[in-house]
Amino acid sequence: MKASIFLTTIIALLLSYSPLSFDGIISETESETVNKEKTMNEELLRHVVMIKFKENTTEQEITKVEEAFSALPDKIDAISDYEWGTNNSPEGLNKGFTHCFLVTFESEEDRATYLPHPDHKAFVSVLEPHLEDVMVLDYWASED
Repeated sequence: MKASIFLTTIIALLLSYSPLSFDGIISETESETVNKEKTMNEELLRHVVMIKFKENTTEQEITKVEEAFSALPDKIDAISDYEWGTNNSPEGLNKGFTHCFLVTFESEEDRATYLPHPDHKAFVSVLEPHLEDVMVLDYWASED
């Protein structure tokens, strides 16, 4: 009985062991952590686009707009990240805006490339016939 408890303890210790850094050598796990912290602390330029569609816009037309916007990251290298969603806030303060798109850039130069880009302009031409209102807000994201 004592032997099986001892053996179980040894196995648990071995499984929980992680390499430590010695003499300036960083283990792979520590290196990954450092890289994640560096990425998390870098400022990123966020481009928030909130859309209010015209009342007569069909679900098919809205889907076409969603797909056109979602295709931009594959067409424009300046976009470093992208996400979107529809409003589900219970507060009722969205003022008719139903969609939010978040485009991330690493620099103002990347945003300057994106705004006049032909694929961005093509997206705007898909959106405009269905657009009641739009709100755009850009900011530098900071974890501080």
